[in-house]
Amino acid sequence: MLALRLTRGSHPLVLTRRLLVAAASAGVGFLLLCTLGYASAHPAHASTSVLRLLWCAVPLAATVQFAVAVARTDPSTRPRPGLFAVGLGPVRLSVLAAVSTAVSTTLGSMVALLFFLHLRGDLTGLPFDGGAAELLGAQAPLPLAAALMLLTLVPLASAAASGLALRSRPVAPSEAQETEELLAPVPAPTGLPWGVALTAAGLAVEAYANRGSAGSPFPLPGRLDSTPASVLVGWTLTAIGLAMAGPGLTHLCGRLLQAVRPGAVRLLAGRVLMDEARRIGRPLGIVCAVLSGVIAGSVLYDGGPRPFGPLTTLGAVLVLGCTTATLLTSALEAKQSRTRTAETLLRLGAPASSLRAAAALRALVLLAVFAPLTWVIAELAALPLTG
Repeated sequence: MLALRLTRGSHPLVLTRRLLVAAASAGVGFLLLCTLGYASAHPAHASTSVLRLLWCAVPLAATVQFAVAVARTDPSTRPRPGLFAVGLGPVRLSVLAAVSTAVSTTLGSMVALLFFLHLRGDLTGLPFDGGAAELLGAQAPLPLAAALMLLTLVPLASAAASGLALRSRPVAPSEAQETEELLAPVPAPTGLPWGVALTAAGLAVEAYANRGSAGSPFPLPGRLDSTPASVLVGWTLTAIGLAMAGPGLTHLCGRLLQAVRPGAVRLLAGRVLMDEARRIGRPLGIVCAVLSGVIAGSVLYDGGPRPFGPLTTLGAVLVLGCTTATLLTSALEAKQSRTRTAETLLRLGAPASSLRAAAALRALVLLAVFAPLTWVIAELAALPLTG
């Protein structure tokens, strides 16, 4: 009940983010149900059904990541003295965040079930009854227990990840500690070498999977069942590697900004980047991996047919939307964590234009580093097929 009351009294922007989480959960639930419908209608194609289910793990992971980012920026889950007084410590706040996330994602899953049954023709009385009956395997009965089990994947995974993320969240530092952090060196993240190694391994797996087919694109699209499983493994390794390397690259950007006698703006921008490297670096790396996959796909199918079906399009929109929204939400969380520091700097006489210039400089440096990296990864992924 407390989670529902806090949700009802939340700011409209907070409610919008939760509705976006519900929409993403509905999209993933619909993809999972489509996979179940295909498996029910084609029992002889078990390997194809498993491959479809594996592909659904990509938008599911993107949705869970987005749900965690939204939970971290939720004001109702932020530790405050008043909440401690009524017994809502860090553990109970993490449980509250998990319940709120479960409510949003469960709502999306229920919408996905109703929409799926409506398009199959199992529910009547609305426009477009049975409009996609053949695509959704309406010729075979849908196992209800399996459908409900698949629909619980997103709520359970999102709730568990949100609870763990907020339980391990450190206590907010004081104003003096926040200001001091800008003047103490921040230790560099240690995942950069492992990230580079995993990215290289993922590219090697993709090249091995596509051997002997140079000059012709692999049959990715339409029905989600024609792509080799090794391509999915290679892309997953690449995405994990870029996610691990992202914080280290962001920290390196902060160090580069402070090189060669920096002024106040460069010093401030670099220190903030170094301090926020772990928070925004991982979403940056994942967005880099997703965009590189999109660019590689556009290179492979340039000038040729694009047999992307509706399910593949839905999955791509979910992954792109969730990863981009996660990056923006993480940037908002970083901004919120620096609110008191910015206020302190303004009271000390720092001009507001300097703070805006530092923020713009951080964005430009990150774009200058991650945009070429995305293009290079995309070209390397497409090289075995186009060279």
